[in-house]
Amino acid sequence: MSETLLEFPCAFPIKAMGRSEAGFDDLVVEIVRRHTPDLREGSVKTRASRGGKWVSVTVTVQATSKQQLDAIYQALADHEKVVMCL
Repeated sequence: MSETLLEFPCAFPIKAMGRSEAGFDDLVVEIVRRHTPDLREGSVKTRASRGGKWVSVTVTVQATSKQQLDAIYQALADHEKVVMCL
């Protein structure tokens, strides 16, 4: 049985959430780019919470393996400014 239901390579959205601070989106992109250096134009979307206190950054990557996705999620989760990642 396969370890994942995904077929690689595939477009995969990764969402990270944190406080609405200057540079949070750049931080998320920099972390993701360590594992996926060839991010495409338009692959990053940012959305502020209704109250403006929080922000979510969605980066759609061209994923090549489950190990790559696991590494991205681990790097995001390990950063103190990232509150949650989906």
